[in-house]
Amino acid sequence: MWKTARDSVCLICRSAATTTTSTSARASLEPWAGQRTFSTRREQRPSRMVLSDRVARPPPVRGPGEGNKKPRNKPDGPWAGMNRRVANIDPRKAPKPKPVEEDSRRDKRDKNTKGQKALKMQRALATISYGQRTSIKERMQEIQAFDQFDLLPVVKEAIAQEALKGMTEIKPTPVQRLAIPALLGQPMGRKPRRPKSDNGREEFLLAAETGSGKTLAYLVPAVNAIKKGDADDELVASYNERLAAEKERRGGAPVSEWIEKFEPHPNTARPRVVVLVPTAELVDQVTSVAKKLAHYTKFKVRPLSASISPLRNQRNLYSPIGVDMIVSTPHLLATIAKSDPNVLSRVSHLVIDEADSLLDRSFSGDTTSIVDRAMPSLKQLILCSATIPRRLDTYMEEQFPYINRITTPNLHAIPRRVQLGVIDVSKDPYRNNKMLACADAIWSIGKEAAKHEGPKSEIDVKRIMVFVNERETTQQVADYLVSKGIDAIALHRDTEEHRKSEMLASFTSNEPMKISRPAEDAAAAAEGGKAGGAVSSSPTRRHLPNTKVIVATDLASRGIDTLAVRYVVLYDVPHTTIDFIHRLGRAGRMNRRGRGIVLVGKDDRRDVVAEVKESMFMGQALV
Repeated sequence: MWKTARDSVCLICRSAATTTTSTSARASLEPWAGQRTFSTRREQRPSRMVLSDRVARPPPVRGPGEGNKKPRNKPDGPWAGMNRRVANIDPRKAPKPKPVEEDSRRDKRDKNTKGQKALKMQRALATISYGQRTSIKERMQEIQAFDQFDLLPVVKEAIAQEALKGMTEIKPTPVQRLAIPALLGQPMGRKPRRPKSDNGREEFLLAAETGSGKTLAYLVPAVNAIKKGDADDELVASYNERLAAEKERRGGAPVSEWIEKFEPHPNTARPRVVVLVPTAELVDQVTSVAKKLAHYTKFKVRPLSASISPLRNQRNLYSPIGVDMIVSTPHLLATIAKSDPNVLSRVSHLVIDEADSLLDRSFSGDTTSIVDRAMPSLKQLILCSATIPRRLDTYMEEQFPYINRITTPNLHAIPRRVQLGVIDVSKDPYRNNKMLACADAIWSIGKEAAKHEGPKSEIDVKRIMVFVNERETTQQVADYLVSKGIDAIALHRDTEEHRKSEMLASFTSNEPMKISRPAEDAAAAAEGGKAGGAVSSSPTRRHLPNTKVIVATDLASRGIDTLAVRYVVLYDVPHTTIDFIHRLGRAGRMNRRGRGIVLVGKDDRRDVVAEVKESMFMGQALV
């Protein structure tokens, strides 16, 4: 009967009734359906993705007459976060995922920058265009001998007879060809120099690779100026007349017996040339080169350094016979100038050697105070360095806008005559033991040299420098090398002075060092092999007689003329390209061949070492 009644209804009415019924059934399934008034029905259990039961809850149902009244926000109590089993994450506030297009663009950018130079983050050197390097090479061809310089005859003879004594071919180096005529004011077919400063002072920057002869490049013009100044100085001329009369009156008595009772020289404690260097070792080195010129040209040069006793420093500066040139460290001279401001009153030439160090934070205060005190009488200010860091470049632009830059074509490049080898310490047999790898490399050098010596009674001593990054590491490495039979010393401020002087003297000497080889050492050297056999328990196999090693930080990499060094071991990978240039510059000086060895560990930048090696092979600058 029901079927018959239903069939009698039209299709339109039947369809409307079916839709109403399904909608009512679906609405009855919703949790808040039909709640048009307050309901005491238990609320639905919250989602497992939220911590609070108020998150992701449907909007509350308003009672009649409430209108748009907002519900009271009850803050959570101090115990609201206890006994909860779900995380406090609101799914409606979840972070949106990044578009796929942005990820692809980032991956593409990383892929493009991956091939860039590894040293980009470490670059701190001012660049010099290759066009400038080419023009410099052309100007260098104009000078082929020292006779072409406008020097006094006595200075030319001093160069040939003393400074470059023993050399078969006496020719100026590239930096000397460029710097000497510029400091002398001699035109050599080049562009006119930049204008002088407001007070007529000339400012120069000498930048050349390590071991290129920069010391002689600035000393020769300074000595020439001293000798010209003696002829034009009325005070010195009148003093010499009175001194000659006193000698005649005393009837030929030795001057040393009565000179202290005579009137002081006009140059007593008033030098005309001041050379600033960062270390006491460089004070001795520059003084020795200046004394070679002084022996022939007859001028007075004296050192001031912490390695000299205070009494001797006082005698050197306040000598009654006067002083023409002072070579000193900035701190000592600045301290003296504070107590005696007139010490720098007659300085006409001020040389700041290793300017990238002396104008850095550690020395800049003392260096700038000396420059300021010498400014009234200064005629030439000369900055000298093997590298031009960007901070130094910026400093010169701000403080010395008229500075005349003299650079060589190979600036910031390690000479191709220096070969670079790499030892991977992370592999067998070292297993990240750098000390063992260092000892093995030194033993290999010594044994290889002994093989080529043959059965001789005397063998050459190979002098090797090992560079580390931290001062504390120097003594540790040196002690380990000594335990493996290697004559090594750590060069730092706590090293005994006589031991330090002895080792540096042997490393800076140009003469070969030979020792007699015992029979047992000769037999051990003839066997060859690695350090594993060389450092065995046998007493005769634990000593390497034909090597001397200095373990040092960058303190020994600046300016020291290590002519005898042919091997350099970089125990730690240098932090910057500046350190690479200075450390590897200890070998292969003055057109000699050299070799560098880098120990690369698991935490070192292999890409940096690979790039430096490639640049050295191509002869390119490390910028």
